[in-house]
Amino acid sequence: MTESPSLRLAPEVLEYYQRGEEDARLRTGPGRLEFWRTQDVLRRVLPPAPARVLDVGGASGVHAEWLAGDGDQVEVIDPVPLHVELAGRLPGVTARIGDARALPYPDSSADVVLLLGPLYHLPDRDDRLRALAEARRVARPGGVVAAATISRWAAVHDLIRLGDYAEERVRQACDESARTGLLRGEAGIGFTTAYFHTPDEILAEFTAAGLPGARRYALEGVYGLYSEVNDWLDDPHRRSLLLAAARRTECEPTLLGASNHMLTVATVPDAPTGSS
Repeated sequence: MTESPSLRLAPEVLEYYQRGEEDARLRTGPGRLEFWRTQDVLRRVLPPAPARVLDVGGASGVHAEWLAGDGDQVEVIDPVPLHVELAGRLPGVTARIGDARALPYPDSSADVVLLLGPLYHLPDRDDRLRALAEARRVARPGGVVAAATISRWAAVHDLIRLGDYAEERVRQACDESARTGLLRGEAGIGFTTAYFHTPDEILAEFTAAGLPGARRYALEGVYGLYSEVNDWLDDPHRRSLLLAAARRTECEPTLLGASNHMLTVATVPDAPTGSS
């Protein structure tokens, strides 16, 4: 893909992911809840293997790895060179540099398009719609588009749990992200420039991009807010109880916004639908 200036990743976002920490975040500690719940939901909503899956913004392949292990044909497309290098080493996974807003694939050429990270780092709504419309274009009619979002109150939740919300500068940044959706990269709270959605907002964006009728799944649910969550994840019996509870409440409308991450899933319509 020939990169245009408008499609470049923000420098602070590139710097953050070039540290190579995202894979470990999902494989260890409390981040395992997000990982296992994403896996649980996707295994239920994706077409049976072998499916052609484009894992857009798939980072180092943390999800591509198990999808390929399930028998899917998986390609990771990511703007971070380190991610592409690491994902390309995984058995059954190919990887290339690319941008969610300009996918280098023909129309209707994939069974599944995953956006498990790109919408986090597109503060401009037009860019998010562009990424969703590209996913819709590339997925075949009857195929699946699934996108992860960070919830509007996630920074407030996390920094209260970690104890740093008492610091004025941190509190101001968190409160601004809850009010506007925008977390600024210079906030100094352990993350980079990001956009945080409300549950209704992501539905509107899916519809505007030609993906009506989407379904939302809370990933961690309220359970990710518990200080004891890591202990539960470490114990196989309690982990199974926790994951079962999270599944039972995953689509409960009154709890969606309490989850730090949400997965929104749509089936691609048979007839072309214009985007706006």
